[in-house]
Amino acid sequence: MNNIWQLQEAKSRFSEMVDRAISNGIQIVTRRGKKTVAVISFEEYEQLTRRSEPLSRFFLKSPLAGSELDLSRDKSQPRDVELES
Repeated sequence: MNNIWQLQEAKSRFSEMVDRAISNGIQIVTRRGKKTVAVISFEEYEQLTRRSEPLSRFFLKSPLAGSELDLSRDKSQPRDVELES
């Protein structure tokens, strides 16, 4: 089964395209011969966008955790720069 749809065909057979995205996976829509968008099931979307762990835990497991990396900002004023007009 083909999973690539021309835009006009996708518009006229949208319900079928959605059904195929649910049962067969990603459906690609082309515009003027170029792949433009992908239609995926909501279940697949959730899997792709779900965070596997909190961001804080990710940083704690980082190889840089506990290192002596200096993250303080330089609070001095910026240097003067002459701009040509």
